[in-house]
Amino acid sequence: MSASYDTVKVGLVSISDRASTGVYEDKGLPALQDWLGRALRNPLQYETRLIADDEALISQTLIELVDLGCALVLTTGGTGPAPRDVTPEATLAIADKVMPGFGEQMRQISLQFVPTAILSRQVAVIRGSSLIINLPGQPKAIAQTLEGLKDAEGQQQVPGIFAAVPYCVDLIGGPYLQTDEALCKAFRPKGAERTSAG
Repeated sequence: MSASYDTVKVGLVSISDRASTGVYEDKGLPALQDWLGRALRNPLQYETRLIADDEALISQTLIELVDLGCALVLTTGGTGPAPRDVTPEATLAIADKVMPGFGEQMRQISLQFVPTAILSRQVAVIRGSSLIINLPGQPKAIAQTLEGLKDAEGQQQVPGIFAAVPYCVDLIGGPYLQTDEALCKAFRPKGAERTSAG
């Protein structure tokens, strides 16, 4: 029997006043799609949105994506301390549960590169049976926080946050996410692992 993987609907939201009005090209959505396409073996269906830094609009968009059945919703942009950075507030406003470990780990990873990582305010929450994670705005930082840091031999030095995502999605009743272990090995307790035949 060949391996069968659950189809996963993923919501991707790039939040930027300037990109949403065409002042410059959005790089967040392509970066997210590229990384997920390499990291996950599941068939993926994307719901993408490019919106302005508006708190009510962000909250409304997140609710819409959860209601569409997105098991995972990733946002990029709007997590700094500037007045227009309101992504965390909009995310927390629609949360059933807050998952602080994701934001803590993202800052730990980013601190390996820049001291200003402590200014980032990314949060992760659960709404219904969906996991919503705020990611950084820069494509390189997106990949680093998802994947973690490896040494020259390819050994994991700092775990990326995505290693914990599949089991979290399991626990809230979502589809079974299969990762490409060469890029990102998902961690699950032994009893929670499925055989590759699904």
